[in-house]
Amino acid sequence: MSQSAVPRRHLPTSPFKAPVIPPCPQFAEGDRVVHDAYGLGRVTRVEGTAAVLVDFGSRQERIPSPFEGMSHL
Repeated sequence: MSQSAVPRRHLPTSPFKAPVIPPCPQFAEGDRVVHDAYGLGRVTRVEGTAAVLVDFGSRQERIPSPFEGMSHL
């Protein structure tokens, strides 16, 4: 049996707690970051909440939101 890609909605009458959705991290130009696949880098451009451009030294990558695998240093 396969899992649905759409999460179930929480009913207000449910005795269980609603799932907590973590907030999307915010990045600014000049922030030092680490990425699981690319390593250490510095944010060079922010495209609103859609994506960031990160310089990893040997390459530049556009990382789209929700920035999975990337965090602040």
